[in-house]
Amino acid sequence: MPAKAASKKTTSKTAAAKKAAPVVITNAQARTDLLNRLKRAEGQLRGIQRMIEDGEDCLKIGQQFSAVRKALDSSYMRMTMCFLTQELQERLHVPVEDTQELGAMLQDMETLLTRLN
Repeated sequence: MPAKAASKKTTSKTAAAKKAAPVVITNAQARTDLLNRLKRAEGQLRGIQRMIEDGEDCLKIGQQFSAVRKALDSSYMRMTMCFLTQELQERLHVPVEDTQELGAMLQDMETLLTRLN
């Protein structure tokens, strides 16, 4: 029995080693854009906290919740499209002359996906 347990540990270590490295946002402009979006949402959340502390009307607070949700959804979509762009360029080895065309297609895709909400 101990030999089987050792075999399972080796197999799980091998599987863990085969996992891909985490993907990070490498485009500095995209990273800055995403951080600015999150800072804006953070400011909106602080505003909601102040509204609650000040006893503001629930409908006004609800409007602000809706706004911050949209801001976060937009940020998530932007991050997802950035990831998709990076991965496609890396894996498909897109030539420099086709990068603009790929960017335009992905922008159209982002617009379509954003309209689903």
